[in-house]
Amino acid sequence: MGENENGKNKSKKTILSLVTEPIQWLRMLSTQLNPATVMGIFVIYGLGQGFSGSLFKVVADYYWKDVQKLQPSTVQLYVGFYFIPWLLKPLWGILTDAFPVRGYHRRPYFLLAGLIGTVSASTLALAGNLAALAALLCFLGVSASLAIADVTIDACIARSSIEVRDLAPDLQSLCGLCSGAGALLGYLASGFFVHRLGPQESLGLLALSPALTIVLGFVIYENRTTGFHAEKKQVMEIVGMKIRSMYQTIMYPQVWKPSLYMFLALALNVSIHEGHFYWYTDPKAGPSFSQEFVGVIYAIGAVASLLGVLIYHKVLKDYAFRDLLFYAQLLYGISGVLDLLFILRWNLVVGIPDYFFVVIEESATRITSKLRWMPMMVLSTQLCPLGIEGTFFAMLMCIDSTGVLLSRWGGGLLLHLLHITRTDFTNLWLAALIRDMIRFAILALVFLVPKTGQYEQLLPSEVSEKNTNDKVDEETLELVPINGKTEV
Repeated sequence: MGENENGKNKSKKTILSLVTEPIQWLRMLSTQLNPATVMGIFVIYGLGQGFSGSLFKVVADYYWKDVQKLQPSTVQLYVGFYFIPWLLKPLWGILTDAFPVRGYHRRPYFLLAGLIGTVSASTLALAGNLAALAALLCFLGVSASLAIADVTIDACIARSSIEVRDLAPDLQSLCGLCSGAGALLGYLASGFFVHRLGPQESLGLLALSPALTIVLGFVIYENRTTGFHAEKKQVMEIVGMKIRSMYQTIMYPQVWKPSLYMFLALALNVSIHEGHFYWYTDPKAGPSFSQEFVGVIYAIGAVASLLGVLIYHKVLKDYAFRDLLFYAQLLYGISGVLDLLFILRWNLVVGIPDYFFVVIEESATRITSKLRWMPMMVLSTQLCPLGIEGTFFAMLMCIDSTGVLLSRWGGGLLLHLLHITRTDFTNLWLAALIRDMIRFAILALVFLVPKTGQYEQLLPSEVSEKNTNDKVDEETLELVPINGKTEV
């Protein structure tokens, strides 16, 4: 009896700790850091990138399809424009660092991001019969709002990590948890809101995050700087020096070869998402998934992405870059074959229902995509020399975002050339086949990736020595991206 009681007490303590430990952890972060910074992470990462980002993806697809009634190839082209504000992340970072407003580096840019996003989302939701070009500009406004807020909160996180270095991993964990949980909730809720409110009215929910970003701009803690005119000249000199250092660094083969691989691997991965989405929801040619189930599919994909991160963290961190990226790309190509089989409806031939098979296909795609993406992110950080790690990392992320944009536009061109329309999906299987063949062809480019392990130094010693000898003013340059993203 005593042993049973002890076991029950241990179980109760374990369950109780699952509730109390996160609360204690958040309380510790709020105590050692400014609580407004923790609140900012919840607003920008959780509500902004997580919830609003996932809601944006699903609701925008239905908006272009059911309200604007555009062809999938046209929508694919429009979606590519969403990435333009993220291509400009280095510019947003330089603006927040080098050009304060009334002595504040962060507050004005939170306010600007919130204002742009609130106006853009409200216009989309309230304006009837909005022209397609005007709607695209509003979507660009929402994307720009997320990008500017992302860069600004990253600068705040960087400052907190410098001041309290022991909490840097905790801040990253908080960012990842907020983003992942927000995305899961956003995907689950998106189908419900589209069904109940309609795609256009549901876009009004995108105004919630930027509205709270405006509030964040008023309450976030920030010291006011003085002597801006003297500082501005110094900052511009530092920016010029760093641009020259980045150019010299990118010219090393150890840097440009893996950078070229990452760009080509992303750019050649042509996306046919919009054609696939139209086929998903078509009542005649496709499986005719409901709005709620489409949200559930993406939510399952979000969980699969988290599982991919866990697999990489627990199993794959010790493998060499070239071997890991080769097998990850191979698995990614194989996961695309499942998509092709689904379009051909061969799953029904072997007796697997559409609702079950799409879960398998989405999970496989998201897991292998994350296994492919994580080592690229680690490789990017290893390519950054000390002294210019912030600006160089921002440049690499800009290159990667350009590759993603080209993949969207390339997929739109492919859908157009194969005459895949709102109602004609005859050649969708061919588009998927071409996409999968390109995925396998990317394996031939893996020779550009170094054979070194993920903990080994990639850069020549003279590169790091040169940049660390340059003096950097921490107070004026805070562009150290703690958390790299394209994912929109």
